[in-house]
Amino acid sequence: MNQVLDWLLTNVQSVDPILRNLLAGLAIMLETSLFVGLIIPGDTVVLVASTGVQDIGDFFLLLGFVLLGSLIGESFGFWIGRLFGPRIRASKLGQRIGESNWKMADAFIEARGGLAVAISRFLPVLHSLVPVVAGATTMRYRVFIRWTLAACAVWASAYVSVGYLAHTSYDQIGSSLKYGGLIFVAIILVFVTIIHFAKKRLEKTAIKMVETDKASQFTELEG
Repeated sequence: MNQVLDWLLTNVQSVDPILRNLLAGLAIMLETSLFVGLIIPGDTVVLVASTGVQDIGDFFLLLGFVLLGSLIGESFGFWIGRLFGPRIRASKLGQRIGESNWKMADAFIEARGGLAVAISRFLPVLHSLVPVVAGATTMRYRVFIRWTLAACAVWASAYVSVGYLAHTSYDQIGSSLKYGGLIFVAIILVFVTIIHFAKKRLEKTAIKMVETDKASQFTELEG
């Protein structure tokens, strides 16, 4: 396993750092954009790129590129929604996403506003739809980008840190052990597992928030 891992890490590290960071930033920009975000595995690209980080300066440079890419992608979705929201939703591509997903995004934004924008960054499908839906509402861009910045900073820091941690742990300890590659794999698997269950928990929380708001509105109407 060590030989395979050495080969993989060497290939990632052989890419020019600026090019590697640009590719990671571009991937996450596309991942957070409407429609493209449903196809591009930006988080995987960022995780792979982070294993090539050489030092703390390279760490913060990659983090900056990823954060900038996230903000550009999210902002693009917001302004698409502000300018073309209804038409995007009524288009063939919009319809393929499913009206239930659009309605979920609508209800989530209506129920929680900026908090919905932040939480959606960690949820599949909604992370591409919520910026568009937010743009189509009366939400101000400065409110949107403030919540987006906070969420993207947490997301980017987590992904870049775990790749860097896995790489440095392997370099310092694992490479000298017969099965040292397992340390690298274990760190990645633990992180992916935590992210998976965290997303599931957030998804249930989002649904509960929407249902609670609907129940509250129904009670007010009855009263």
